[in-house]
Amino acid sequence: MIIFSQSGDIKKVMAENLVEVVVDVETTGLDYTREKIIEFAGVKLVNGEITESFETLVNPHQHIRKSSQAIHGISEETLESAPEEEEIFPKIFEFIGDGVIVAHNAIFDFSFLNRTSKRLYNKPLENRYVDTQMMFKEVYPQMDSCGLECLMNTFNVDFSTRHRAMADAMGLAQCYPRLKEMYFQKYDWQLSQIQNADYLFERYLRLQNAISVMQSEIQDLRSIFKIYFEKGGKDIVANSGEVLSYNSKKTFSYDFLQIKDILDEIGALPKAVRLNNAFVDRLVMGNALDEETKDKIKSARIAISENKTLSVKKPDNSVS
Repeated sequence: MIIFSQSGDIKKVMAENLVEVVVDVETTGLDYTREKIIEFAGVKLVNGEITESFETLVNPHQHIRKSSQAIHGISEETLESAPEEEEIFPKIFEFIGDGVIVAHNAIFDFSFLNRTSKRLYNKPLENRYVDTQMMFKEVYPQMDSCGLECLMNTFNVDFSTRHRAMADAMGLAQCYPRLKEMYFQKYDWQLSQIQNADYLFERYLRLQNAISVMQSEIQDLRSIFKIYFEKGGKDIVANSGEVLSYNSKKTFSYDFLQIKDILDEIGALPKAVRLNNAFVDRLVMGNALDEETKDKIKSARIAISENKTLSVKKPDNSVS
């Protein structure tokens, strides 16, 4: 369960580094290679206890994208009297020091801080970082959302402000010690089960087969219920109070070119349109494009991630 940058055992790293700095940044946009930090907040934890905090606005002398401003509400006018990058970032990096950086979706915050360090001081940020979003996913895999708001609700942390750096950093700092404790409790249990891997694989296959059977049965039941309602059946109320009803919802297709400018104007374009990264990857890896076009597409890459998945290969039952 690797949830941090660099190599090594996470539990050892976090035990050796008693100082952790929970950070959050607000930015002019999402692309760390072109956009800049406009607000930073850090909350320092020593042995899990909050000891100090630091927050500041930053004047990037750069346009703030409407989509980003719609999230954090920071305008260019707000930043006119904020300190310059050259003035404030030495203080920011001094506050962070050698501590382990803790953030929700840490690759975002770390990438912006690292890029700033390279741009201003020609040196990368060498701190390790911990991603609490990945920790939350591991501890609560059943949750529909793994966002910071869901994490704070789960740990009963009250907040009146969202998407401002200090509010988010302080909220996460209050959740993090308990989240880390639960994460390592699960991690220790998982380590204890490694010696049983052969047996657990057999159990995994049985569960996978049972799930497949149940999914088929659920689909059969859904088909029966659908026929029931289409023949005029009324809502069904279970003894435990759940109500089964039948609803319809219309969906529409839109001419993207006609509404693109409108979506961009109201800051909804990033949500309305998601780049199909898998499709673009296939284009780059395939033979349909010339090398020059492929290079142009590759130059637009802004991040890299790696997903590691389990796969089960079926036995070859063919008779030779």
